[in-house]
Amino acid sequence: MLRGDSLKKIPPNVSLKDKNKVTKIIKLLEKEHPDAKIALYYSNPLELLVATILSAQCTDERVNIVTKQLFKKYRKAEDYANADLKELEQDIKSTGFYRNKARNLKKCCQMLVEKYNSQVPKTMKEILELPGVARKTANIVLSNAYGIVEGIAVDTHVRRLAKRLGLTENEDATKIEEDLMQIIPKDKWMRFTDLLIFHGRRVCMAKKPECKKCVLNKLCPSAFTFD
Repeated sequence: MLRGDSLKKIPPNVSLKDKNKVTKIIKLLEKEHPDAKIALYYSNPLELLVATILSAQCTDERVNIVTKQLFKKYRKAEDYANADLKELEQDIKSTGFYRNKARNLKKCCQMLVEKYNSQVPKTMKEILELPGVARKTANIVLSNAYGIVEGIAVDTHVRRLAKRLGLTENEDATKIEEDLMQIIPKDKWMRFTDLLIFHGRRVCMAKKPECKKCVLNKLCPSAFTFD
């Protein structure tokens, strides 16, 4: 299991067939979605951290609407740390689960102020200490804000597509991440997340995937199995 910044050594037991399949998947998706990139709006690591925490069980579009005003009101970690909790809850209410998110944001930024000089840390071990931050959020922030790639961010789209494509049989996000890290080249870890998210939104939707128009339908064991 992946814990902190101690990544399990990737064993050399992955078949050449699996690696070739992933290479083809990435190549096809890069051609299909050349514009694939993180959809959250941010201008610094703190904004990305906040936006990613808010994105749990919420669309990026809704988060971007909320953060447009939020980032004008709360510009530094101290602003969140010293915020009135009820007021912060109202500011982020439309993202859902707002009480829990507001509490995590406040505690998270209090730790940033007290322990990290108000800066978002740059290591997996440190960033995972922050309230409300799990590996998905940590991977997104580290890779996009700092260019530090230590894993693969597994969100709902990555989980769904990885299973449909036969790249994992696991349900747990951490185990899915481990499976993907074994077969995807490290220099493609961040890119792979963006590609699967875009493909999941545009083609391989949860309820009615459009298998006929999918560029992966010849590689996907789940293709044309949906009613």
